Amino acid sequence: MSDGHDRKQGGAPVGFAKGLTNYGDREFSVYLRRTFASSMGYSREMLERPIVGIAHSASGFNNCHRHFPEMIDAVKRGVLAAGGLPIEFPTISLGETFLAPTSLKFRNLMSMDVEEMTRAQPMDSVVLLGGCDKTVPAQLMGAASADIPAVQLVAGPMSTSRHRGERLGACTDCRRFWARFRAGDIDAHEIDTVERRLASTAGTCAVMGTASTMAIIAETLGMMPANSAACPAVDADRLRIAEETGRVAFNLVARPIRPSEIITAASVENALRVLLAIGGSTNAVIHLTAIAGRLGVKVDLHRLNQLSDTTPVLVNLKPTGEHYMEDLYAAGGVPAILRELKPLLHLDCRTVTGETLGERLHEVSWVDHEVVRPCSEPVRGTGGLVALFGNLAPRGAILKRSAADPALFEKEGRAVVFESLEDLANRIDSDELDVNADDFLVLQNAGPTSSSAMPEAGYLPIPAKLARAGVKDMVRMSDARMSGTAYGTIVLHITPDAASGGPLGLVRNGDRIRLSVALRSLELLVPDEELQQRRAARPAQADGAALATRGYAKLYQREILQADEGCDFQFLK
Repeated sequence: MSDGHDRKQGGAPVGFAKGLTNYGDREFSVYLRRTFASSMGYSREMLERPIVGIAHSASGFNNCHRHFPEMIDAVKRGVLAAGGLPIEFPTISLGETFLAPTSLKFRNLMSMDVEEMTRAQPMDSVVLLGGCDKTVPAQLMGAASADIPAVQLVAGPMSTSRHRGERLGACTDCRRFWARFRAGDIDAHEIDTVERRLASTAGTCAVMGTASTMAIIAETLGMMPANSAACPAVDADRLRIAEETGRVAFNLVARPIRPSEIITAASVENALRVLLAIGGSTNAVIHLTAIAGRLGVKVDLHRLNQLSDTTPVLVNLKPTGEHYMEDLYAAGGVPAILRELKPLLHLDCRTVTGETLGERLHEVSWVDHEVVRPCSEPVRGTGGLVALFGNLAPRGAILKRSAADPALFEKEGRAVVFESLEDLANRIDSDELDVNADDFLVLQNAGPTSSSAMPEAGYLPIPAKLARAGVKDMVRMSDARMSGTAYGTIVLHITPDAASGGPLGLVRNGDRIRLSVALRSLELLVPDEELQQRRAARPAQADGAALATRGYAKLYQREILQADEGCDFQFLK
């Protein structure tokens, strides 16, 4: 055909001539595709252009993403101005608080959606527009597997609000006020008023929760333009970032840089350093492990401990510190963090915009050290996370020590065991519960292979009678996860999980457990012979859940991996 139907760039088809449906006649395939594309009103000129896909996760069940229509328009401006044709398409959306049993269960499904739709549809590069906790990991996992040129764009954090002179931001302050309500410090009327002020704008949680952590990790990996992670959702800069992201995505058509060239062992180690320095979400360990695993890069928890010993916490944000994400943006954003960590980073890592990480840092001229501390004056001298090992966690567990009480780091206690989330809900506030502040609360059967699919239930509430007595923290442990916005001395991701036969399921009321952050250990002080007897007496399906018979639930049960492998599916690695 003579009118450009077979347009190529660098010898390969681009735009609507790319990835054709096969009817046995290539020219007919192009002709038919352009016929139906013409029904959308595209001019001949537009049909000739390279295509930048915009994969977005907007949904009425995702409050974080309610401003996406405006952001999509800004991305389109950038693509059109650069000479491309932007085409948006939806994928699965994961609204963190709107999904049961938990959004993590559907992260891998969303990653499959992103992978297959970016591969199957005709696009030369793609903008990944997400934000809420699991959406960015799912998009990066899918992009890594499809390995077409991709740029991440995030929703940006919410702006803070006010209540009686207090600054509020979801969701660390959500938990703080709820703890006060449970303790009887505030009444039902006030908690109702606070509920309407905690999340008052579009965007992700205003603190260093999972969404903010994953945005920062995406920028550190090099999958986003510089200084694009922390900008508030409602700031005009967020739209300018979206427009620039569209231009970056178009530039990848002529000069492709694939995710496999960006997400490497070195850039993943940079991301771990930054995770430790920001006091980031424990969830990020699982997500980064899954993203890296798609490209054959391993995240080793023993290496995490080595990095944690030599990486200070520098970012003074809730729940570790005092400030909010909007303050981080004003303080210089992610480039400011990277500049302070520069001696500890691999600076030759490539980024999606073409320059190296080191070259990006040449542009950083100012940092607000009230929010991003210098290495010489850190918030804490060692990293925010630490991995624990022992007979209770043979393949590891995670503690967010930057949000915990150091007085509880070296401790032995009596186990108070809850066999399931239902058991926890039924008994935690009973005045008959045999518990004191020195005990260890233990939740079983809340890991990835359980029927609850590893929810953010690791933040076990302080028993009501202890909360009323003024207890603010105690040692809690489980095979579940915890929101990045939470705080407390909480051991998470105990692996293998109880439902798969892990030793956590062998703990009984009254057992003694020893926690040592200094020794990186978590030990159940029960003789091996007794544990063997308990193991032999366990039912085959430890959490009593019925096996799924069909659909995604069956696929999940068959393929889900443990936390130390990122809770990905075996067949997707």
